[in-house]
This record gives sequence, structure tokens and C-alpha cells, in this order.
Amino acid sequence: MKLKDVKYISDKRIQDLKKLNILTPYDLINHFPKNYLDLTKVTPLKDAYNNDFVLTVAKVELEPRQSAGGRVKYVKAYCSQGADTFSIVWFNQPYVVGKLKCGEEYFFYGRVSIKYGMVSMTNPVFEPIQKNYRLKGLMPVYQIKGNLTQSGMKTCCVSAVNALSPSSAIPLYLQQKYALSPLSKAYLEVHSPTSEKALSNASDRIALDEYFKLISAFKIIKGDKKQLKPRKYTVNQQDFTSFISRFPYEFTDGQKQAVNEIIKDLKSPFTMNRLLQGDVGSGKTAVSLCALFTALKSDYQCALLSPTEVLAKQNYKVAKTYLSEFEIGYLSGSLTEKEKKAVKEKLKAGEIKLLVGTHAVIQENVEFSNLALCVCDEQQRFGVAQRSALEDKGVHTDVLVMSATPIPRTLSLIFYGDLDISTIANKPKGRCEIQTNVVPMKKYEDMLRFITEQAKKGFQTYFVCPKIDFDDESDVLSAKELYEELSNVLSGVSVGLLHGKMKDKEKIAVMQDFKDKKYNVLVSTTVIEVGVDVPDATVMVIMSAERFGLSQLHQLRGRVGRSDKKSYCFLLCTKESEKAIERLSALKNCSDGFKISELDFEMRGGGDLLGERQSGRILTTLNGLKYSSKTVFTAKAISDEAFKLESNIPYLKKHALALYERLKDVTLN
Repeated sequence: MKLKDVKYISDKRIQDLKKLNILTPYDLINHFPKNYLDLTKVTPLKDAYNNDFVLTVAKVELEPRQSAGGRVKYVKAYCSQGADTFSIVWFNQPYVVGKLKCGEEYFFYGRVSIKYGMVSMTNPVFEPIQKNYRLKGLMPVYQIKGNLTQSGMKTCCVSAVNALSPSSAIPLYLQQKYALSPLSKAYLEVHSPTSEKALSNASDRIALDEYFKLISAFKIIKGDKKQLKPRKYTVNQQDFTSFISRFPYEFTDGQKQAVNEIIKDLKSPFTMNRLLQGDVGSGKTAVSLCALFTALKSDYQCALLSPTEVLAKQNYKVAKTYLSEFEIGYLSGSLTEKEKKAVKEKLKAGEIKLLVGTHAVIQENVEFSNLALCVCDEQQRFGVAQRSALEDKGVHTDVLVMSATPIPRTLSLIFYGDLDISTIANKPKGRCEIQTNVVPMKKYEDMLRFITEQAKKGFQTYFVCPKIDFDDESDVLSAKELYEELSNVLSGVSVGLLHGKMKDKEKIAVMQDFKDKKYNVLVSTTVIEVGVDVPDATVMVIMSAERFGLSQLHQLRGRVGRSDKKSYCFLLCTKESEKAIERLSALKNCSDGFKISELDFEMRGGGDLLGERQSGRILTTLNGLKYSSKTVFTAKAISDEAFKLESNIPYLKKHALALYERLKDVTLN
């Protein structure tokens, strides 16, 4: 079925839907509302506070007009509520012009701004009141573009659900056993909710089906990883004790336990498939070096894969320090063709024993002579297919994947169900707790004075922004804008800029300059989230912190506090709503990444944890749905039961193949 076959979808609407990357009726039914408005809770603007997000009703007094020139494009309209008037501004949304009619009333939902006693709203969604007054409860709010309206999008989604009548991937007898409602009914409820409870149940039902397919697909794609391996590791206790003594500190109990589990796996006759997870700064790299030493000392080749060139360079340097007696090669996309060719030839000949690199290591023309162990650092940034491609360069290769991003146990059931898990729960001795504070914008100037004083003492600061360039979110400073601002206002402080659009060589140069203290302050996007280690960086400032998930904030916080120096994390809150303050306060009061990940799941829902990263589009079916964590456990139980019947396998494989293109590059937020 095509979009044109769905009732109420004209050629013009198809063009608008394409702008949202909605190309099929299936895409349309999974274009879930980003929010729901309770039409019984309308707030007069005179009762609203600055930065509140409210639903209000107002009459248009002056139709919207577009700005005439200037760097920032916006549309402005004037509205009234009784005797009160206010303005509304939409940034970079020229299509708003002509949609509001003078003299008519509309629902508006958006952020309230109060400056010098003047009230305005920024980028609100809106809908003619006469079309929605019959809705006594929840009104879905979608992402829309072009000439689409909220009610028009709802009509399209409901019509697509009726046309497709989506059916469950779960075998019928299991649907009956678990008393599951029809999937089509759940989709209708999500797009046209009758009550909050019914909406919650419907979201759980859709998530249950998606997780069932996801878990089943991973089971089939990953297959049986426990295979007999054709090698033995010959490291003796004396060699290993000597290697451990190279480290300038004593391993923690968590590190020792992880090392013992890994060595036991390596000496087992079966292939190792182990996840090493630990909080930021827990010492995972040192543990992985022990695994690499075990294989290298036994005269086998190893590979150490990193998601970015900055981290790969850092790992290469560490490997050269602790594994200096072995020939170590480096491979990344930034090398010249001549350099790449030389590395590949030495690797194929067996001269290079450890290859450290980025995704370039996975390329088909990279050949090992006797690869035994693969280590993936920050593995959540790699897809299933990428990890498999690395494993396939050896015969029944041992695999160690590492993650400093603790994820909820609910999601680990899916992504790591085939792996044994080692967890480092404690941090190395000498690491100070990071003092975390939620900072309102009114304290911004005080914070800058503190950072200036820190710079004078030789300490460094990160500023992290959610976006690189200016866009239509007027209350969010981009990295480039903040860089310009700080360069002007921080007296005697040198400021650098780092973001994802830079070339790898530029990123490496900026990070090296920051490490060499050529910059006191580094303004960046989340590109510094993974693995960057600058001991003299003691302050982390996260702008518009409410826009990040708790787990990601925790990762960013972990870029400081990497020495015995007192460190700070300031969470700048531009949207000071009660919900935002509650979330950020939860982070302030907790330093345990595993607890934070569970809290993040409960607060954001799994759909937001499976989303988009700078690396590209990922599994998005569940985005926007809010559902309970027990849904994942139920889905796993149903999947386990389904696989017990051999007759179900062809049916399950059908859905696995349908999901494969999305699953092979799946990563986590």
C-alpha cells in the first residue's frame, strides 16, 4: 500500500509528509505525537510564569507577518485575551504566514516569555478552536511541516491505521495467553486518545510488540556465539604479575574481578563474548590492556576499535605506553593512502600485533594473519553489523566490548542478551566527587567570574552546547554563538571551539591544544562525551541541560574529575520548569551511572533512549512513546516462549529480516 491509497491523503499532503521523512503508511502510523494537551487545562497568560510551557486560548488581532531581512528570520503575530494583548514569534517557520485568521480564536501551546512586563510566546503549536472544541480530553501534538495542521496530521494518522489495520508479530496463541489487546486498537488510541489510562495502555501494547520483534531479531541475527576456538593462550602467572606492576596504581576490587573473569574466558575452550561496563573513570581501559597483553604475549594479533579518531589516538598512545614490547599499528581515515597501504601490508604479514583504529579497521581490505581478540571501546557507538565485521576477520574470535554508558537492565536484555557481563562498580582511588549544581540563568554572570578565577589557577573548563549553529530555538545558544560570546566576555581567558562538523584532523588538533593548555576554556558539542581525558579540566558547564538525557549528562560530567583536583559540573537550565528542575536535581544528588540510567529510563521512556545520534538515523519506531520498563521484561518472556517452538522460527525470521537494515547500525543515546 502507498500513501496515495490512504483516505484523506492528497498529493499536496504527500509532499508535506515527505518533508518529515514519512514515505509509507507504516511511517505515518509510527509518527507518534510528541506531546498531548489536556484541553480541560487552559491557562490564561496573566497566570503564567516566565519560561512556562502552557496551553492557552487567544484571539488573533493582527495576522502574522514575516520579518523583512536580517540574519534571523521570524514570523510575528499579535493576539488578545480579554483586555490583555501579547505577541507570538516563530523562528525559521515562514509557513506560519497565512495560517492564522484575524478575529478567530486558537489554541496555542508554547513557551511563555515575560520581559519588562511584556508577555510573548515562542514557537507555539496552534490549532483553530472551532475544530477542536469537541475534544474533551487529550489533543495529540505532532511534529509538522509545510501546510500540515495538527488536526490534519491526526486525520492522516488515523486514516492510515484504519487502512493498514496493523497486526501483531506475536503468535496468536501467545497473544491470547498474555491477554493482549489488538495492535490496531492500540495505534488508534495513541493517535486519538480517549483517556490518559487508555493512552498509557496503548503505548505499552505497541512497545511490547516492537520489543518482541527487536529481541527476536537480535536472537536470530546474533546466532550462537559460543563456539570452540582453535587456539590457547599461554601467559603464565609470572608474566601477568609483571605486566600488572606497570600500572602506577593498585587495581580496585572491581577491576581485579573483571580481569579474572576475562582471563577465565580467554583460557576457556569456547569463544569469549563479554561486555565490560563501568562508570566513567572506573578503569575499563586498564582492564582491557590486561586482556590484550594476554593475547599478544601468546603471539596472537589483536584489534582495538574506537568510535572517533580523537579516542583512537588516545588509545593508541596508551597502548604504546603499556604494551611497548609489541609492534602496534594505527589505522584511520585521516591517514594518507601510502600510510594505510603500509599498515595493511605489515598487518597481513603478521608484523603488526595490535591494530588500533577507527571504523577504517572494519574495511574489507584490512586483513589479519591470526586475529584472536577484538576489543571495541565505547561499543554502544558501533552497530551490530560493524562489530560482526571485525569479529569475522579472525576465526571464532574472542570479543570484549566496553561501555562507559550504563544502560538500564531492561535494555541490556535486548542488546547484550548474548553476552556475559562484567561490571566495575567502583572508581579508582584518589578520584574526587564532582560537585554538581543546577544553575539558573540569573546566576550565569557569577558562574563566569568563578570560571575566570579557575583559569587563573591553571584549571580548565568545558562548555557543552546542544547545537552547533543557530536555529529556530531562540532560547538555546549554539556552540558557535557561545564561542563568540565567551571570547569577548572572558577577560584574559583563551577559548577554543570543537564540534562534529570539523574534520578529524581539526578535532585532534583542538583537543591536543586543550590538553597542552593553549586554551583555558573549550566550547564544544557532545563530541567530547566519549573517552576524552584532560586531567586539568575541572569544570564542566552544560548549557540548556534540560535538553539532554540524564545518562548523557552523566557522561559529560565524567569528562572532569579525572584527577585528585576538586571538580565541578554546572547544569545551566534555560527552561526552568518544575519537571526540568526535578530531572536535573536527580542528577545532582546521584553519582552512580547505573542508578542514573534506570532513572533516565523511567523519566524519558525507552523510546527516547533509542533515538538519533550525530552518527545518523537509528531505530526510531518507539520514539515519542512513553511506556513502562516492565514492557521489556514481558516482551523477552514472550520471545523466549515463542522460540521454544521450532515451527515459530520461520515466522520469527521473517520479522527479523524485515528489521535487519535498521538493527545492523543500531546504537544507543
